Amino acid sequence: MRITNNTPVSSVQGKGSKKKAGGGGGFLIGGDGETHAAVSTSSSSSLSGIDALLSLQEMQVQPDDRDAATARGHSMLDLLDELKADLLAGVIEPSRLENMMTALSDRPVSSDPGLESVIDEIELRVRVELAKQGRFTS
Repeated sequence: MRITNNTPVSSVQGKGSKKKAGGGGGFLIGGDGETHAAVSTSSSSSLSGIDALLSLQEMQVQPDDRDAATARGHSMLDLLDELKADLLAGVIEPSRLENMMTALSDRPVSSDPGLESVIDEIELRVRVELAKQGRFTS
């Protein structure tokens, strides 16, 4: 079957036919003589947000008993990680064991029972590791 109707699908014009842009006088240098005021943007709302952030940064927050207990728990977990690295290396530093014993003796009391139970479990793990090394007596 032969296709004889060869009409273009799109309205793209070739090189030879150029469309002239629609009327108008072109670019006017002088204009109509009127000046238009520039529109200014207001940034007062963003400044109040920044002021609030700066005032929050200047506030002094006193740490409570939860913060102290949480920091102690994190330090004991770090000591356990360091002991694990020592065990993998095959050499346990005596100062590490002394630090673990000192961490057990300094216990701030927290008012949160859930946090206290987590700290108790961390302390139990420290005691077990010290007992394995023959350093925990009581």
